[in-house]
Amino acid sequence: MKRVLQVIVTAVLATACTADRGTDHAPAGAAAEDVSVSSSAQPEVTPSPAAETAPAPEQAQAPPPVEPDPFGPGRIFDFPRPDNVRGLYVNAWSAGSRRRITALTALAQRTEVNSFVVDIKDATGFISYPTDIPLAIEIGATDEIRIPNLRVMLDRLEKAGVYPIARIVIVKDPLIAAARPDLAVQDTAGGPWSDDKGIVWLNPYNREVWDYHVAIAREVAEIGFPEIQWDYVRFPDAPRSAMNRAHFPGGDGMERRDAIRDFLAYSRDALSDLDVEVTADVFGVTTSATRDVGIGQVWESFIDVVDVALPMVYPSHYWKGSFGFDEPNSHPYEIVRAALEDALERSAVIAGAGTTRPWLQDFDLGPPRYDAPEVRAQIQATYDVGIDEWILWNPGSRYTQDALEPAEGFAEEPLMRVANQIIPVSRRFEFYDTVTVVVDPDEAEVPGTRNPGSGSR
Repeated sequence: MKRVLQVIVTAVLATACTADRGTDHAPAGAAAEDVSVSSSAQPEVTPSPAAETAPAPEQAQAPPPVEPDPFGPGRIFDFPRPDNVRGLYVNAWSAGSRRRITALTALAQRTEVNSFVVDIKDATGFISYPTDIPLAIEIGATDEIRIPNLRVMLDRLEKAGVYPIARIVIVKDPLIAAARPDLAVQDTAGGPWSDDKGIVWLNPYNREVWDYHVAIAREVAEIGFPEIQWDYVRFPDAPRSAMNRAHFPGGDGMERRDAIRDFLAYSRDALSDLDVEVTADVFGVTTSATRDVGIGQVWESFIDVVDVALPMVYPSHYWKGSFGFDEPNSHPYEIVRAALEDALERSAVIAGAGTTRPWLQDFDLGPPRYDAPEVRAQIQATYDVGIDEWILWNPGSRYTQDALEPAEGFAEEPLMRVANQIIPVSRRFEFYDTVTVVVDPDEAEVPGTRNPGSGSR
């Protein structure tokens, strides 16, 4: 039964990855907004169909005012790692805004949140802070400073008791691709290759690409970040018609999964003298896919060369039929639980496996609207599989406070969505255990299909 219901068929996995295309964290790239906290009393507008199929572009903003540096390079920060990281993504505009970072740290102090993932380099290619790295200056990556002074920002986080994590995007970088086309994936017809959306990708085999990003990581670690988080650490995902034109110089027959593994191991070794944790964001489908679906991310190939793997188990990103659900987005508890159970099962047999810390969804992408019950359902699913860590993603860094446990504990029992119903958390097993999923025998090996109520995997 386990083999029948387990995730196997690569074709549907590839389709699911295509649905995620270019949106490792989707909807991606929204600029910071004035309000940093959302709740059931502060509804947001549901995205239009167009917004659901493409990431919003980064919106240029006036750079934050330069703040005097009262510290200098001698400032030493003390960021003890929390027993369990429970965090929020903070985009660079928010991190560089005194008002926004103050509002977000206040949210953390009111709730169970204790960590922020801060954009150091996002998919625009711009580095958020003033850097001295020669290649960054050469390609114009310093032309849009969003965090004028990292030490000032880190000082605020230290005083608030918030653990900072530096997010660095790797292969999606239009600035390097334009200035140094030799570092990009090449087209068999000549020149840099672009995918079906016109996006040029950096070549994951290229050691100069590796060294550039390791240099950024080293610089921010020396300033004070205790954890480096790699994102877009993968090969491009595009239709076969587009990938047939892609050439990856330096590959020399090496499997993509080995290239990703080698980079992660290389980066951890290169930063080992700084006593920082090295972590990586990966597609949610990697927890269940038993082979490479083309992006180079295979659980067994990377889990022992990172301190933490962060699968993006957003229910909205799972294809119809995943884990036996026609509408995965309506089953946040079941989807997150099933995906993480797969991750833990696979890590259990790998010596030296890193920790699993999921990215969870706090944004709307199709029905139902994600409010406190949907977000809390994902957090509860994480706890129920035995993982006590998570990070919420919202591209505008705007979060559903009602989903977060207050520092003093819940005054009333929270609600969550299970079996596509809103129920009290204490009744979740009553509904979860009675869910019936009918699986067509002819489709029994579709990725993600299983009967969550049967307990059989």
